[in-house]
Amino acid sequence: MSTAPTTRPESLTIACLCAGWCVACQAYVATFAQVAQAHPDVRFAWIDIEDHSDALGDEALDIENFPTLLVLKGGQDQRPLFLGTVMPHVGTLERMVQAAQAGSMDGATVRTALAGPVTALAAAHRVQGVVTPAP
Repeated sequence: MSTAPTTRPESLTIACLCAGWCVACQAYVATFAQVAQAHPDVRFAWIDIEDHSDALGDEALDIENFPTLLVLKGGQDQRPLFLGTVMPHVGTLERMVQAAQAGSMDGATVRTALAGPVTALAAAHRVQGVVTPAP
C-alpha cells in the first residue's frame, strides 16, 4: 500500500517595514504581534528601514508611507506577493495572512529587491514569534 508523499507548505514571511519615529508604526506593533501569535506557522518580521538601511539597500529609501508590508512566500528564494502600505487594522492583516496562505495572492506580480535582504534579516532574529532584527 503506497501513500502519496505529503508536501510541506511553502514558508510565508510577513514583514512590516517601519520607522522608529512613525507614530502609526508604534501603534501597529501590538496588532502585528497579536496576529503573529495567532499564526505560529508564519514568520513575522518587524524591520526598521532606517536601522537596517545598509542591509536593505537603496529600494528601502522609496518607502514613504507606513506601515508598509512585504509578503514573501517560498523556500530559500522567497518570492514577493505583496509590497505596499496597509491600513493598520488587525482585520486587514488577518485577511492578508489568510489570502497568502490560501494562495489567492500567488498571481500577484511584485518586483522588489527587498525580498532577499528581508528574508535574511527575518531568518537572523526571532523574538516571541515576531522577528525583530538587532540594529
